[in-house]
Amino acid sequence: MSNSSIGTPAQLRDPNYTPPLAKAVPLGIQHVLAMFVSNVTPAIIVAGAAGFGFGSNSPDFPQLIYMIQMSMVFAGVATLFQTIGVGPMGARLPIVQGTSFAFLPIMIPLVAGKGVDAMAGLMGGVLIGGLFQGSLGLIINKIRFALPPLVTGLIVTMIGLALVKVGIQYAAGGVPAIGTPDYGSFQSWFLAIVVIVVTLGLKFFTRGMMSISAVLLGLIAGYLVALAMGMISFGNVGRAASFALPNPLHFGLEFQLAAIVGFCFMGIVSAIETVGDVSGITKGGAGREATGEELAGATYADGFGSAIAGLFGGLPNTSFSQNVGLIAMTGVMSRHVVTFGAIFLIVAGLVPKVGAAISTVPIQVLGGGVIVMFGMVVAAGISMLSDVDWNKRNMVIFAIALSVGLGLQLEPGAVQHLPDTLRVLMTSGLLPAAVIAIVLNLILPHDLPDESTEEVSGGHAGHGRA
Repeated sequence: MSNSSIGTPAQLRDPNYTPPLAKAVPLGIQHVLAMFVSNVTPAIIVAGAAGFGFGSNSPDFPQLIYMIQMSMVFAGVATLFQTIGVGPMGARLPIVQGTSFAFLPIMIPLVAGKGVDAMAGLMGGVLIGGLFQGSLGLIINKIRFALPPLVTGLIVTMIGLALVKVGIQYAAGGVPAIGTPDYGSFQSWFLAIVVIVVTLGLKFFTRGMMSISAVLLGLIAGYLVALAMGMISFGNVGRAASFALPNPLHFGLEFQLAAIVGFCFMGIVSAIETVGDVSGITKGGAGREATGEELAGATYADGFGSAIAGLFGGLPNTSFSQNVGLIAMTGVMSRHVVTFGAIFLIVAGLVPKVGAAISTVPIQVLGGGVIVMFGMVVAAGISMLSDVDWNKRNMVIFAIALSVGLGLQLEPGAVQHLPDTLRVLMTSGLLPAAVIAIVLNLILPHDLPDESTEEVSGGHAGHGRA
C-alpha cells in the first residue's frame, strides 16, 4: 500500500485527516495487531498470579475470560479518549492505549495466591491510581524535571527485571505447575523456543508489518505446533457466550493502602511514559513539538481511562510505544485511523468467544512471547540509561537504588517484620528503588569535588558517558 494512494504528504502529516475508508480500516487493524499480545498478556499474568484455574472445570476460569475481554474493551475506550477526546481529555492524536506492563510488579504481590477475593482490592487501587494519574495532567509539565533518564531508565529496567522470572516460569509450564513432573519438561521448553526463534527470525529478517508483528506471529507459530501436539482444546470457545457487556463493579471495590500507594506512584511513571510517546508521535509524524494541551490531554485520558477500567474489572492502561514506531513506519499521522482500530478492539472485547479463544493458548507458548517482551522492557530501560552522564554522583544513586530495590525483591523475608502494607510495597522492589533514586537525585549536589573523567572511567578518558 503506497502512501500516495492514501493521501498527499501534507494530508498524511495532519492528525485530522481521514484516509479513504478502504485504506483507513486496514491501517487501524494493523495498529491492533501490533499491540494485541502485549495488551491481553497482563490480564493472563495477574489471573495466573492470583491462582485462577486455567482449566475449563475451574470455577475461576470465566473470570480469566472476563479479564481478557476487559483488556480489549477498555484499551479501545481509552484509545477513543485519546483520538476523539472528551472536553480537555485526550490529545486528539493517533495514540494507542493498552494494558500496562509497568503495573505488574505492583499487582502481582497484591494478588499472589489469593484468588478472586483479592481482585476487589486491586480494582480499588486501579480506580484511585487512575484518578490520581489523570489529575497529573494539571501539572505534568512541571514535574518532568524530577524524572530524568537516570530515574526513568532505572524504573523501566527494574520493571523488566521484576518480570523476567514470570517469563521463565511460564515457559517451563506455568507457576501452578511448580513441583510437578512436567514443570520444566522438554515439551514445555520446546514450545517456548519455537516462539522465540520465529519471533527473532521475523523481527530481523523481514520488513514492514511482518517485522512489527513478530511477537504475535511467533505466538501463532507456537500455537500451531501445540495444536499439532494435541495440547489445545476448543471446548471452552464453543461454550462461551457470543456477546456480553462489561459488568460494573464486577469484582467489587476495596480500598487498601498498599494498592493505592503503589498504583498512584506507578501512575506518575505511566504519565511520564505517555508524555514521551506523545512527543515521539508529534516529532516523528508531524515534525513538531507536542503542545502543552496535547500533553495534558493525553495524561487525562491515560489516567481516567484506567480509572473507568477499574470500575468494570479492567487493569490500568497506558500509551503503547510500539504503535508510535508504527506511525513513523507508515507515515500516516491520522488519528481517525487509530479510531477504527479502537472500535475493532471494543467489538472484539464484547465477544467472550474471543477471550475464550485467547485462553486456549498454552502457557508455555505465552512464556516464549513474554520472555521476549519482558527482555525488551529491560533493554528499553538500559537504552534510556545510555543518555545518563555516568559521573560518580549518578553511579552512586543508581547503585544504591538498584541494590536496595533488587535485593528486597530477591529476599522479601528481610522485611518480614514490617506492617503488611509496607512489606508489600517494599518487596515489590520497584517502589523502594524508584523512591531512593528520585530523592537522591533531588537532594545530592550535581558537582562533586575533585571528580574527573579519568576517575569515573577508571583512567580511560572518553568513557565517562554510557
